[in-house]
Amino acid sequence: MTHGERVASGVVVAGHGAASGSGSDRYPGGTLALQIPIFARLGLDLAGMFHATLNVDIAPRRFQPGEPDHLFPDVSWTDRIPPETFSFYRCHLRVGDTRLGGWIYWPHPETKVEHHQVDTVVECITAHMAGVEEGDPIGIELAEGRGVFA
Repeated sequence: MTHGERVASGVVVAGHGAASGSGSDRYPGGTLALQIPIFARLGLDLAGMFHATLNVDIAPRRFQPGEPDHLFPDVSWTDRIPPETFSFYRCHLRVGDTRLGGWIYWPHPETKVEHHQVDTVVECITAHMAGVEEGDPIGIELAEGRGVFA
């Protein structure tokens, strides 16, 4: 693993809207609504998590994955695109005095055919964080061995 830190500061940025369905005619209920039941069957229960990603730009740094908590290869979650591989990394998100557990949601770039992110943007899944808006500062804390921010 490359040298780096397990804590990163960033800013909330707008995503594509695909995960939540807010910007997607192809997936009006959102991609996460389709994926979450599959992830549950594979062993990751995301009940209680908001059905959208919280996108955090940590520029100029980048997330360098380590050992995932969950790795799901070749998930066929829709007939519209080929199967994708997903990794999940346990994390905590901090906004002001609020600290919530969550997951870094990592669709492997080599299998992801749509909705690519800038490589400084980290997609996170957590419970709904009321009042968090685009432009707000946010921190991400990773568990030991789960990766680094370099």
